[in-house]
Amino acid sequence: MSDVSEASGLAVQGAAKGTPQGRVPDFYVVGHPKCGTTALYEMLMHHPQIYMPPGKEPWFFASELLVNTPPRPSGTPQSLEEYRQWFAGARPDQMVGEATSLYLWSRAAAAGIASERPDARIIAIVREPAAFLRSLHLEFVQIYVETEPDFRKALSLEDARREGKHTGRYSYWPQLLMYSEYVRYVEQLRRYHAMFPPEQVLVLIYDDFRRDNEATLRRVLNFLDVEQDVPIDTTEANPTVRVRSQRMHELVHALYVGHGPVSRGLKASIKAVTPRRLRRKVIFGAQKRLVFTEPLPPDEELMNELRHRFKPEVVALSEYLDRDLVGLWDYDRLD
Repeated sequence: MSDVSEASGLAVQGAAKGTPQGRVPDFYVVGHPKCGTTALYEMLMHHPQIYMPPGKEPWFFASELLVNTPPRPSGTPQSLEEYRQWFAGARPDQMVGEATSLYLWSRAAAAGIASERPDARIIAIVREPAAFLRSLHLEFVQIYVETEPDFRKALSLEDARREGKHTGRYSYWPQLLMYSEYVRYVEQLRRYHAMFPPEQVLVLIYDDFRRDNEATLRRVLNFLDVEQDVPIDTTEANPTVRVRSQRMHELVHALYVGHGPVSRGLKASIKAVTPRRLRRKVIFGAQKRLVFTEPLPPDEELMNELRHRFKPEVVALSEYLDRDLVGLWDYDRLD
């Protein structure tokens, strides 16, 4: 496919795979988190030939995440019919896509996507391991997956967490706390290349995206065979933040979801007199003002340790992608 009319034809073919209530997407942004996936999702949403659902990250093909999912307004699809419903708003002439940043981490997602859409196009984004894991840890603390705010200590808990210890009382997905598993880049990409031909898989480097949002976006649009000359504002989404107080953070979370008898009673009282949209606005506003702040500078000693630890993975990824990521990420300058 090389022009817009062919892309429209692909979209119509994709629609035939669905039902009157929706359809299975034509392409997937599979991750990683904290690598620009949210920004790419938001930019693609504004392309007239593309439909992305308003609710990001349905998680459907990462079956590991469907056992215990956190509450959210858009819900989490548990069946193929519910999943298709997420895309019911797409026009027949639009390509349909979805973005779930944990599909690259998931051991099940690649095969699940291929079983429904063997012709799907896959977009993955990878990032220098040390910076990636630091941002990921801050993100997990922010969204209540992680309860240990100290990055070094959180990394040291990995073995204990494999045994079900120190995962946090309210953590929905303790299996996500195995940080070293996120940077098994070659293993993760091989899962997709085993299911899809090379021309259907696009691997992006986070540094390229940060350096030139627009050029990377045009590359993605070319990969999807949609018009590239559509004006789309580039954006930076999901900025990294630090939690000021873990205790305050957990208190706000307990109030929002109603953990514990006091929180449940207070939530019920607030719910009785306050519209849902206003409740969310008040709680999120409190988080922004009282809980979150700018991250501290990285611990360079720890970052250097992580770069030494994950250099073999960077070397392997460089060979796998035929690109010098060792030089790009300064791993050739390690002591």
